[in-house]
Amino acid sequence: MLDRYTVPAIRWPLSKLAHVLDSINITANQVTLFGFVLGCLSLPALVLEQYLLALLLILANRICDGLDGAVARIQGLTDAGGFLDISLDFLFYALIPFGFVLANPENNAVAGAFLIFSFIGTGSSFLAFAIMASKRDITNPSYPHKSLYYMGGLTEGTETIVCFVLFCLFPDAFSLIAYLFGFACWLTTLTRLYSGYHTLVQASANEGKCPH
Repeated sequence: MLDRYTVPAIRWPLSKLAHVLDSINITANQVTLFGFVLGCLSLPALVLEQYLLALLLILANRICDGLDGAVARIQGLTDAGGFLDISLDFLFYALIPFGFVLANPENNAVAGAFLIFSFIGTGSSFLAFAIMASKRDITNPSYPHKSLYYMGGLTEGTETIVCFVLFCLFPDAFSLIAYLFGFACWLTTLTRLYSGYHTLVQASANEGKCPH
């Protein structure tokens, strides 16, 4: 929901830094992998309840996630790079609640499991529609530079980052935040299923095909 505002706001500084990285032959995939390693390091930080350190690593991961796309737009977008980026993103998203579960399983296990369950809904609906949109050459004018169709919703990248920041700043409130964000994720999933299905039905009708 907020990505349409935050993405343009950070595009300029990321573009400047991306040109610096390109000038020293750093590739987009290298940035993706480096960011993922930083994100993975947040797991032991969370387990040890070093929440501010975990927060810094999470933010570093998210900066790299925006930076790799900026570098890719300079060097050329590739399907392989897009695949690597989105795959590692979803692994990272699941890693953070898992870290809080390991830190305090007695209080966080059920809420953490619910949030990861919710991420399956948002992730699967997002990726499934992207596959079908690619087959039918459906594009999203709001995100023309993405390597795949970027389906929006109530909970997008910006909201997820805010959620993770709140986790680290208020770890004792993890369960409450996780339940609230999980429910918001399910609203996103339901709206994506509805709009995605009807978009594909309409696309089939426009092609003169009978939808299933």
